[in-house]
Amino acid sequence: MTPAMRKQKVLAAIVENYIATGEPVGSKALLNIMDISVSSATIRNEMADLTLGGYLLQPHTSAGRIPTQKGYRFYVDNFLKPKPLDQRLTDYIDAFLESGADSPEGILKTAAKVVSEVTDLAAVATAPSESESRIMQIKFVQTGRHTAMAVLITSSGMVKNKLFRCEFVLNGQILQVFEKALNEKLAGMELSSLTQPLIQTLAASFGELSLFMPAVLSAIKDAAQTAEEGSITVRGQIKLLYTPDIDYETARNVVAFLSRDDDIRQLFDGIGAGTNIIIGRENTLPLLFNSSVVASRYEIENQSAGVIGVVGPVRIDYGTVSSVLEYTAKSVSGFLSEIIRA
Repeated sequence: MTPAMRKQKVLAAIVENYIATGEPVGSKALLNIMDISVSSATIRNEMADLTLGGYLLQPHTSAGRIPTQKGYRFYVDNFLKPKPLDQRLTDYIDAFLESGADSPEGILKTAAKVVSEVTDLAAVATAPSESESRIMQIKFVQTGRHTAMAVLITSSGMVKNKLFRCEFVLNGQILQVFEKALNEKLAGMELSSLTQPLIQTLAASFGELSLFMPAVLSAIKDAAQTAEEGSITVRGQIKLLYTPDIDYETARNVVAFLSRDDDIRQLFDGIGAGTNIIIGRENTLPLLFNSSVVASRYEIENQSAGVIGVVGPVRIDYGTVSSVLEYTAKSVSGFLSEIIRA
């Protein structure tokens, strides 16, 4: 074994031990952990070099070493291997997802919930952007004498609702007229095409119905705009308060991040295919400089869609978390594709 390889294995052993125990790792512990025939002095020298290189940190003069963000990154890039998941765990994840399989939104909500429960971290699930999706169907549900709900169903299976109010009394027959007229005009249209000028043009094209259409068309436009943005589900924020590796300021910053949809979209829209691990200051948002994000993209009909991810401390079990997210994303892809084909 070359000195460079030995140094890398020392770093990997320290990262893995620290992830498992949360305690600084000393040279004597390393000799017991590693299958390597060298002296304790050699190990100490390697640890000293890794510290000078910025891969390790010594919290106290007499303490062992802990990984820095740079050390975690080297480990993740060179030594991380996904951990096989227990059959009982995968069955549990699938059963949990199936309980929300009545709609795409339901699946994503249950996905965030089960990932947070399994990993004990805050979890996020994002719906895909609908900018290229089309209107598949429009339905109406009466909610009062003067109020109803416009239900917009997109070509990717997403469902968005918007309440509206009319000055006239509504009934089932009027809503059926609305459904027939609007589906004839709008079915197959791209969501991004439903602009205010188009709404005004459409309203005028309905002839005698045009006087009754403004509130209805406005509700459909708002529903389409909401669908274009893509919904975001966050679960498990409270877990941050009970995570020993997150101090108060870091927890507060992560909670602030998770409350800002624009920040979440900024981060997760940049996630590439497969599973991505973003450690500490690799995050573009200062709120996450002391946190890590692990995220996996799911697909719909073999097309890249949204993201399922977790946010937590830098010291997390990257191997297990990655495996959980990869499995969940694959299962979500299957459930969503079934809904679209139904």
